[in-house]
Amino acid sequence: MSKMTIVVCDHIHEKGLTLLSEDNDIIMINAADEPKDILISKVIPNADVIITRSSTDVDENLLQYATKLKAIVRAGVGVDNVDIDGCSKRGIVVMNVPTANTIAAVELTMTHMLSCVRKFPYAHNNLKIDRVWRRQDWYGTELKDKKLGIIGFGNIGSRVGIRAKAFDMNVIAFDPYVPSSKATDLDIEYTKDFNDILDCDIITIHTPKTAETIDMITDSEIAQMKDGVVLINCARGGLYNEKSLIKALESKKIRMLGIDVFDKEPATDHPFLDFDNVIVTPHLGANTRESQQNIAISAAKQALESAKGIAYPNALNLPIKENELPDFVRPFLELIQKMGHMSAEITKSPIKSIRVTAKGEIAKFVDSLGTFATVGVLTESLADHVNYVNAEFVAEDRGIEIIKEEKPNHSGFNNKVYIKLTTDDSTLVIAGTIFGENIQRVIMIDDYALDVEPSGKMIFFRNSDEPGVIGDVGHLISKHGLNIADFRLGRDNNGKALAVVKVDGNITQDLKDELANLKACISVSFSTL
Repeated sequence: MSKMTIVVCDHIHEKGLTLLSEDNDIIMINAADEPKDILISKVIPNADVIITRSSTDVDENLLQYATKLKAIVRAGVGVDNVDIDGCSKRGIVVMNVPTANTIAAVELTMTHMLSCVRKFPYAHNNLKIDRVWRRQDWYGTELKDKKLGIIGFGNIGSRVGIRAKAFDMNVIAFDPYVPSSKATDLDIEYTKDFNDILDCDIITIHTPKTAETIDMITDSEIAQMKDGVVLINCARGGLYNEKSLIKALESKKIRMLGIDVFDKEPATDHPFLDFDNVIVTPHLGANTRESQQNIAISAAKQALESAKGIAYPNALNLPIKENELPDFVRPFLELIQKMGHMSAEITKSPIKSIRVTAKGEIAKFVDSLGTFATVGVLTESLADHVNYVNAEFVAEDRGIEIIKEEKPNHSGFNNKVYIKLTTDDSTLVIAGTIFGENIQRVIMIDDYALDVEPSGKMIFFRNSDEPGVIGDVGHLISKHGLNIADFRLGRDNNGKALAVVKVDGNITQDLKDELANLKACISVSFSTL
């Protein structure tokens, strides 16, 4: 049996290279110093597995040379430089290393927090560079007894909370996708009301970058904060709106900003650099020796396991080719994943169970449907930390039960799939089918019969079924400058209705609040697909 070849495209820690070079069952090629044109045209054709970082784009140009490639390991979290769809079509597994830099990110957050309240970088520069000894210029504040708001309470946010408690801070966590016990078990307050976070002395964010979390802090949220608030972002650029931050820094509404990530990087000419109430670092979240060593070791182990066909840890796509599935199955997998994502956005609560039901020929693939549905549900809160390989393990770790069932098909559809999401305080059932070759439709939400294409920006408006509601909803949407692209209405037998309104443009919290205040409104929620 010929040996598999692993190509290291970018520089990784020596410990990772040692793991690869000492394995007698594979050939390791360290091509990190090769010019990219030579790497792509001469080295990549020999690769069964490659390890990349941000310096090598896995795009169509590279993939056309990757005739033997079976797997890609991105040594880090972000996969912006990897064409995952292109890899999937070729049956290439894409993996990342999502947790190796957790402690580095946690400690950088604490560094920014301390730097902001004590202005250490400025005091340091004043003495070391300016050679000025002026202690009276550098009065700070203490973390003790300050209220810290943590947005996102996953691996990083929860560890920040633990460390903040050690500083005798009062900590409050906001994360609608984790059970309250994850915080309360740590003697940390848990809230479902985002306004509680806006009332804190210091706010830090630790969420993935998703449609929901981009611009999570804008002018309106800052206006509700305390004068002199301290904001920290060591997660992803764009979670705080940068233009809003600049205005608040100018007015001193934000006393200090600690920022490690930017909308566009490198950010050597960014307006933040001109403020004396900003602490900046050049995206150092993973920049510790321990983190880089952990990333390299994890990446090397994943590359070895995938080269040998043992496992595909942290895979972000399916390790199958399109032609290995019957033609009619793929659209249903895409549909059930969208339905899962939609259901999570509508409910926005800690999830207890995900039930997937299939009727017709598609029922033979209920296991795959369950996996795709679970990825859809969890991606809403975890983004690229969940994938087709680890989805059900992640669900189990969060105490979420996954149920998959086949049922006889007595409906008027050849095939039909359902997802039932049960949360702490509600249940939601969505059903869908495929018309023709790939016309995806949601045909039922709870007891409401509908015909909705699961795409775009959607408003879900439940209301008492009475005259004038459609006009009121349309008026408010128009008032906010949004065009209605589609309007679907379902009615039940109990005097209630559900409207699904697709709009062109961004759906704001102000619009949601105004819709919720309509007399006929029962509930309102959004989804973006």
